[in-house]
Amino acid sequence: MTYCVAINLDGGLIFASDSRTNAGVDNIASFCKMRMFEQVGNRALVTLTSGNLAISQGTINHLMQNGRDDSKLNLWNCRSMYDAANLVGDSLREVQRRDGPYLMQKNIDASSWFLIGGQIAGEEPRMFMVYAEGNCIEASRDTPFFQIGETKYGKPILDRVISPSTGLLEAAKCVMVSFDSTMRSNISVGPPIDLCVIPRDELRVSLHRRFQEGDPYMQMVHREWGEGLKRAFAQLPSPEWVDDGHPRSAPP
Repeated sequence: MTYCVAINLDGGLIFASDSRTNAGVDNIASFCKMRMFEQVGNRALVTLTSGNLAISQGTINHLMQNGRDDSKLNLWNCRSMYDAANLVGDSLREVQRRDGPYLMQKNIDASSWFLIGGQIAGEEPRMFMVYAEGNCIEASRDTPFFQIGETKYGKPILDRVISPSTGLLEAAKCVMVSFDSTMRSNISVGPPIDLCVIPRDELRVSLHRRFQEGDPYMQMVHREWGEGLKRAFAQLPSPEWVDDGHPRSAPP
């Protein structure tokens, strides 16, 4: 399992992913699930992946290989982020057509999901979720963030805090809380955590950091968020108990 988040804000885009993969409790490893494609001043794109690791890695390699051929449409010469999202979908389908039937013979799920976002010169920052089938949807002001992988534990804080006007640094802090909540409830998600930021119109990845196991900032977030929740809970008034008018029977 994995957890990835991408957010499209007025100030730019934020991406984060964990690095844990597991094929059972005795087979755990770390693989980076974030890939950056950058031509400073022209474009900055980031992909995040979840699902079958071999399928997602094969898709990234297919995209990179096509990028060496200038005669083909690729991530380095496409004119829009929509084209980029479709290129990811096309590569995903190609890898699944090649490998999917063999995986199905062993009852192995060949599904893989992608988040891709960034900015290409001449258009606004944009962000897409590419489904396992290769089709995609785009983030909007009503839905400014996407998640893939183990999404349910980290979603409540994003729902409460994130809006298009949220600042990049505030959103990055919210993302770290979202990861802490997820790791607290699901051991299949874990560090290192990769976090990067593409500010609007800078056409480059301006910030990138990897949070390793035991990172002081992650430990602070875990401690302060947990204690803050307990304080907020303690300050809530207890419910008032009133007679609801329903008859009650004594046990026989």
